[in-house]
Amino acid sequence: MRRDIIVIGGGAGGLAAALSAKEDKKDVLLIEREDRLGGILNQCIHNGFGLEVFKEEYTGPEYAEIYINKFHDAHIDFLLNTTVISLEKVEDEFILYTSSLAEGIQKYTAKAVVITTGCYERTRGSIIIPGDRPKGVITAGSAQRYLNIDGYMIGKKVFILGSGDIGLIMARRMYLEGAEVLGVAELMPYSNGLTRNIVQCLNDYDIPLFLSHTVTEIKADAENRLSQITIQQVDDHFQPIPGSKKRFDVDTLLLSIGLIPDIVLLDSLPVEYDPLTKSVKINQSCETTIPGLFIAGNSLQVHDLVDNVSKESERAGHHAAEYVSRKKTDGRTIKVLPGENVSYVSPQYIDFSWGNSEIICSLRSKQKIEKAALNVIQDGKTIVRKRLMYVVPAEMETFRLDIEDLDADSDILVSLEVLS
Repeated sequence: MRRDIIVIGGGAGGLAAALSAKEDKKDVLLIEREDRLGGILNQCIHNGFGLEVFKEEYTGPEYAEIYINKFHDAHIDFLLNTTVISLEKVEDEFILYTSSLAEGIQKYTAKAVVITTGCYERTRGSIIIPGDRPKGVITAGSAQRYLNIDGYMIGKKVFILGSGDIGLIMARRMYLEGAEVLGVAELMPYSNGLTRNIVQCLNDYDIPLFLSHTVTEIKADAENRLSQITIQQVDDHFQPIPGSKKRFDVDTLLLSIGLIPDIVLLDSLPVEYDPLTKSVKINQSCETTIPGLFIAGNSLQVHDLVDNVSKESERAGHHAAEYVSRKKTDGRTIKVLPGENVSYVSPQYIDFSWGNSEIICSLRSKQKIEKAALNVIQDGKTIVRKRLMYVVPAEMETFRLDIEDLDADSDILVSLEVLS
């Protein structure tokens, strides 16, 4: 029951973190609440995975299988159908309580913990849509699971609210299964999905995308089944424009209105949160403000590529192993702050006690910018300037810092400059 490192979550992030920690000769236990490893990848039967990590293109299950095989070959201990119900830290040790049908309540202790619990979908309750509350309104990810894993066709006349990647992919999936996909409405004046998904999932099948539109009314039939929706164009303040109503007779409305990091386990810990990412603040080693508690993947920040989830989680697993092996000394810390046109930046801190020479940072823009310059400034000096093309909020941008180039007394400001 006592481990060096416990990884919570058995998806793309958890598998990568556990493998990385095991390679550093640590005693690792992975805990997964579902009945199989692989996480959300198991229901993502479309291709597009692995181009960054493996330089080849795979489906979600194929990508997961590669990591699962490596995981088993490494003889890493794991628990399935097991939920972590409590996480706390007492002095220098983490205490976890788990629940499962097979074992009941169990107690585990660890020197370090890596959180890779992924994210969850925003539901209708997260936004205000006037009208009835019928059957047929469902999140896109749930619909994907019903169709791809359970083999259940959820509807025949479909509309999608939100242009997140899962919604775009489900537009194509439903079309290929014979459904009539009437359109996708997006509140913002730009898509929140990857450009390739706009092209491959909408344009290739003549599925219309209504930018700056949202659903303003939902109607049910006599059997309380969804029968009609109304969408309207919105102005710069996201208010419906009179006279812009469009009505669609549908039996299914899929919601792809955003993802939120799943960090409920951290509620009992005095960790520092970041309202911009809806998760927690970390240093360059993916360590939270609680020493020995690491976090990566979609539980840290919602990624647009699973490859980046794996790479970030590998770093978290490696640093968790490093934490277990060394005696960490107190060091100076500086902040990494988002500036003009940057919605957030991660990591939020640079901790000089870690001494990592290379620091990998990520950010998202606030708006679409055709030509931009990434500026990283410290104490009035530009330490990184990088030209970027076609920056959009849906696609994460990364840059690197060298800790030897940084001043331990001044915070860092990251901004995006619009170029003509």
